[in-house]
Amino acid sequence: MDKNRKFSILEGLIFMVGDEGVTLENLVSIIEIPKEEVLESLNEIRDSYLSNRHGIELVNYGGLYKFISKVEIHDYAKKLFTITKQNTLSPSALETLAIIAYKQPITRVEIEEIRGVGSDTMLRRLASRNLIQEVGRAQAPGLPILYGVTSDFLDIFKLLSVDELPDLPEYSGQMEMDLYD
Repeated sequence: MDKNRKFSILEGLIFMVGDEGVTLENLVSIIEIPKEEVLESLNEIRDSYLSNRHGIELVNYGGLYKFISKVEIHDYAKKLFTITKQNTLSPSALETLAIIAYKQPITRVEIEEIRGVGSDTMLRRLASRNLIQEVGRAQAPGLPILYGVTSDFLDIFKLLSVDELPDLPEYSGQMEMDLYD
Protein backbone atom coordinates (compact mmCIF):
# COMPACT_ATOMS: atom_id res chain seq x y z
CA MET A 1 0.00 0.00 0.00
CA ASP A 2 1.48 3.35 -0.99
CA LYS A 3 2.21 6.11 1.52
CA ASN A 4 -0.59 8.47 0.41
CA ARG A 5 -3.20 5.71 0.57
CA LYS A 6 -2.13 4.72 4.12
CA PHE A 7 -2.23 8.36 5.14
CA SER A 8 -5.74 8.94 3.77
CA ILE A 9 -7.16 5.66 5.16
CA LEU A 10 -5.78 6.32 8.65
CA GLU A 11 -6.91 9.95 8.56
CA GLY A 12 -10.41 8.92 7.49
CA LEU A 13 -10.72 6.19 10.11
CA ILE A 14 -9.58 8.47 12.92
CA PHE A 15 -11.98 11.18 11.74
CA MET A 16 -14.86 8.69 11.63
CA VAL A 17 -14.42 7.48 15.22
CA GLY A 18 -14.62 11.07 16.49
CA ASP A 19 -14.32 11.60 20.25
CA GLU A 20 -14.22 7.86 20.90
CA GLY A 21 -10.73 7.58 19.44
CA VAL A 22 -9.13 4.41 18.13
CA THR A 23 -6.22 2.33 19.40
CA LEU A 24 -3.05 1.62 17.48
CA GLU A 25 -3.85 -2.09 17.68
CA ASN A 26 -7.27 -1.55 16.06
CA LEU A 27 -5.73 0.49 13.23
CA VAL A 28 -3.10 -2.21 12.62
CA SER A 29 -5.73 -4.94 12.45
CA ILE A 30 -8.05 -2.91 10.21
CA ILE A 31 -5.57 -1.87 7.53
CA GLU A 32 -3.44 -5.01 7.93
CA ILE A 33 0.02 -3.50 7.75
CA PRO A 34 2.89 -3.74 10.27
CA LYS A 35 2.62 -1.69 13.46
CA GLU A 36 5.80 0.26 12.63
CA GLU A 37 4.30 1.44 9.33
CA VAL A 38 1.08 2.52 11.04
CA LEU A 39 3.07 4.43 13.69
CA GLU A 40 5.17 6.09 10.99
CA SER A 41 2.02 7.16 9.13
CA LEU A 42 0.39 8.42 12.33
CA ASN A 43 3.48 10.54 13.03
CA GLU A 44 3.30 11.95 9.50
CA ILE A 45 -0.40 12.77 9.94
CA ARG A 46 0.35 14.45 13.29
CA ASP A 47 3.18 16.47 11.76
CA SER A 48 1.11 17.53 8.74
CA TYR A 49 -1.55 19.01 11.02
CA LEU A 50 0.94 21.08 12.99
CA SER A 51 0.93 23.89 10.42
CA ASN A 52 -1.10 27.02 11.12
CA ARG A 53 -3.41 26.34 8.18
CA HIS A 54 -5.21 23.56 10.08
CA GLY A 55 -7.59 24.05 13.00
CA ILE A 56 -7.28 20.48 14.24
CA GLU A 57 -4.49 18.19 15.38
CA LEU A 58 -3.94 14.48 15.91
CA VAL A 59 -3.39 13.47 19.54
CA ASN A 60 -2.96 10.26 21.51
CA TYR A 61 -4.68 10.38 24.91
CA GLY A 62 -5.08 7.25 26.96
CA GLY A 63 -3.84 5.11 24.08
CA LEU A 64 -6.54 6.45 21.75
CA TYR A 65 -5.78 8.40 18.59
CA LYS A 66 -8.26 11.18 17.79
CA PHE A 67 -8.53 14.59 16.20
CA ILE A 68 -9.11 17.57 18.47
CA SER A 69 -9.42 21.28 17.79
CA LYS A 70 -6.34 23.40 18.33
CA VAL A 71 -6.13 25.81 21.24
CA GLU A 72 -6.16 28.81 18.89
CA ILE A 73 -9.78 28.22 17.90
CA HIS A 74 -11.22 27.66 21.38
CA ASP A 75 -12.31 31.30 21.83
CA TYR A 76 -14.23 31.07 18.56
CA ALA A 77 -15.67 27.69 19.47
CA LYS A 78 -16.97 29.15 22.74
CA LYS A 79 -18.81 31.79 20.74
CA LEU A 80 -20.14 29.17 18.35
CA PHE A 81 -21.48 26.92 21.07
CA THR A 82 -22.15 29.67 23.65
CA ILE A 83 -20.70 27.61 26.43
CA THR A 84 -22.38 28.50 29.71
CA LYS A 85 -21.36 28.34 33.32
CA GLN A 86 -23.33 25.12 33.79
CA ASN A 87 -20.52 23.26 32.01
CA THR A 88 -18.10 23.94 34.85
CA LEU A 89 -17.62 21.65 37.80
CA SER A 90 -18.31 22.81 41.34
CA PRO A 91 -15.61 22.45 44.01
CA SER A 92 -17.60 19.52 45.46
CA ALA A 93 -17.69 17.79 42.08
CA LEU A 94 -13.95 18.37 41.57
CA GLU A 95 -13.24 17.02 45.05
CA THR A 96 -15.27 13.88 44.36
CA LEU A 97 -13.66 13.45 40.95
CA ALA A 98 -10.16 13.78 42.45
CA ILE A 99 -10.94 11.16 45.10
CA ILE A 100 -12.13 8.74 42.43
CA ALA A 101 -9.15 9.43 40.16
CA TYR A 102 -6.61 8.82 42.92
CA LYS A 103 -8.33 5.96 44.75
CA GLN A 104 -10.06 4.03 41.95
CA PRO A 105 -11.66 1.59 42.04
CA ILE A 106 -13.61 3.02 44.97
CA THR A 107 -17.11 2.64 46.40
CA ARG A 108 -19.59 5.40 47.25
CA VAL A 109 -19.20 4.65 50.97
CA GLU A 110 -15.41 5.02 50.76
CA ILE A 111 -15.82 8.33 48.92
CA GLU A 112 -18.24 9.55 51.59
CA GLU A 113 -15.84 8.52 54.37
CA ILE A 114 -13.11 10.64 52.78
CA ARG A 115 -15.36 13.63 52.01
CA GLY A 116 -17.40 13.44 55.21
CA VAL A 117 -20.66 14.09 53.31
CA GLY A 118 -23.07 12.17 51.08
CA SER A 119 -21.96 11.78 47.48
CA ASP A 120 -24.97 10.33 45.63
CA THR A 121 -25.74 13.57 43.78
CA MET A 122 -22.10 14.20 42.86
CA LEU A 123 -21.70 10.66 41.54
CA ARG A 124 -24.80 11.04 39.36
CA ARG A 125 -23.58 14.40 38.00
CA LEU A 126 -20.11 13.10 37.22
CA ALA A 127 -21.53 9.98 35.58
CA SER A 128 -23.96 12.08 33.49
CA ARG A 129 -20.99 14.08 32.20
CA ASN A 130 -19.20 10.79 31.44
CA LEU A 131 -16.30 11.63 33.75
CA ILE A 132 -16.76 8.53 35.92
CA GLN A 133 -18.20 5.09 35.32
CA GLU A 134 -19.00 1.87 37.11
CA VAL A 135 -15.99 -0.41 36.86
CA GLY A 136 -17.28 -3.40 38.80
CA ARG A 137 -18.59 -4.53 42.15
CA ALA A 138 -16.72 -4.79 45.44
CA GLN A 139 -16.63 -8.19 47.11
CA ALA A 140 -18.37 -6.84 50.22
CA PRO A 141 -21.86 -7.18 51.65
CA GLY A 142 -24.38 -5.82 49.16
CA LEU A 143 -21.78 -5.89 46.35
CA PRO A 144 -21.38 -2.08 46.22
CA ILE A 145 -20.56 -0.41 42.90
CA LEU A 146 -16.92 0.45 42.24
CA TYR A 147 -16.24 3.73 40.42
CA GLY A 148 -13.37 4.81 38.19
CA VAL A 149 -12.66 7.64 35.76
CA THR A 150 -13.45 7.44 32.03
CA SER A 151 -11.46 8.15 28.89
CA ASP A 152 -13.32 11.49 28.71
CA PHE A 153 -11.71 12.38 32.05
CA LEU A 154 -8.30 11.59 30.53
CA ASP A 155 -9.13 13.71 27.47
CA ILE A 156 -10.29 16.72 29.46
CA PHE A 157 -7.23 16.69 31.68
CA LYS A 158 -4.93 15.74 28.76
CA LEU A 159 -3.58 12.61 30.43
CA LEU A 160 -2.38 9.38 28.85
CA SER A 161 -3.35 7.54 32.05
CA VAL A 162 -4.11 8.26 35.70
CA ASP A 163 -0.45 7.46 36.41
CA GLU A 164 0.29 10.98 35.15
CA LEU A 165 -1.71 12.59 37.98
CA PRO A 166 0.53 14.68 40.24
CA ASP A 167 1.63 13.04 43.48
CA LEU A 168 -0.42 13.91 46.53
CA PRO A 169 1.41 15.65 49.34
CA GLU A 170 2.37 13.39 52.22
CA TYR A 171 -0.15 13.56 55.02
CA SER A 172 0.23 12.43 58.56
CA GLY A 173 -2.43 12.56 61.21
CA GLN A 174 -0.14 14.91 63.15
CA MET A 175 -2.03 18.00 62.02
CA GLU A 176 -5.25 16.78 63.59
CA MET A 177 -3.43 15.79 66.78
CA ASP A 178 -1.98 19.31 67.17
CA LEU A 179 -5.48 20.74 67.22
CA TYR A 180 -6.32 18.86 70.40
CA ASP A 181 -3.08 19.50 72.32
